[in-house]
Amino acid sequence: MKKLTPKAAFRKLAAIYDKMVDRYNDVAETIDMKCDGCTDNCCLSFFQHHTYVEWAYMWEGLNQLPADRLEAIKAKAQEYVEQGQMTLARGQRPHIMCPLNIDENQGICGLYKHRLMICRMHGVPNMLVKPTGQEIRFPGCYRCQELTEGMDTPPVVDRTPLYKDLVMLEMQFVGKNLRQLPKVDHTIAEMIVLGPPKLR
Repeated sequence: MKKLTPKAAFRKLAAIYDKMVDRYNDVAETIDMKCDGCTDNCCLSFFQHHTYVEWAYMWEGLNQLPADRLEAIKAKAQEYVEQGQMTLARGQRPHIMCPLNIDENQGICGLYKHRLMICRMHGVPNMLVKPTGQEIRFPGCYRCQELTEGMDTPPVVDRTPLYKDLVMLEMQFVGKNLRQLPKVDHTIAEMIVLGPPKLR
C-alpha cells in the first residue's frame, strides 16, 4: 500500500469529516436536534482518540494559530492532563473542559475546522458494527434521548463505513510502521502535551 504524504492524507481526512458532518446533520434535522441552550457541554466529555492521522491533522491546525494562543492552549492542556490523571486515580471519570474550548459558556472550539471525529459525531444516535460482527449502539446525548423517547425506530448514524474509511486512511498515512508503533489512546490534551505524533 502506497504511503500518503501528509498533505494528501489531510485532504482525504477532511473529505471523511465532511461525510461525518453530513450524516450527523441528516439525523439531527430529522429529530430536530439543536445544541442551543443545552445545559451540558460536550467539551466537558472525556474522550480518547485513536488515530495518528487525526492527531497529526489536529497539530496542522494548531501550528496555524498565533504563537501566544498556542502557548495558552498548551498550558491548559498540561493542566487538563494533571487534573485528569488525579481524577482517574480516584476511580472517577474526568469532567474537565477541553483545552481547545475558547468559550466555556458556549462550547466554542478554537480549532473547529480541525476538530476530531468524536467531536463531530457525538450527540445523535449512532451505531457501529465491529469486525467480529458485534453491533454496538449509542443512544446519543441526554437531549437527543429526550427527543427520541417514544420513537419506535429513531434515526441512527451508521459509523461503520466511516470508521472503515478512517482505518484505511490511517494505514496509508502511517505506512509499514503502523504495527510497530504504540497504540494511540489519548485525550486531545495529551495529544497537545505530547506534541505532533512521531511515526518512526
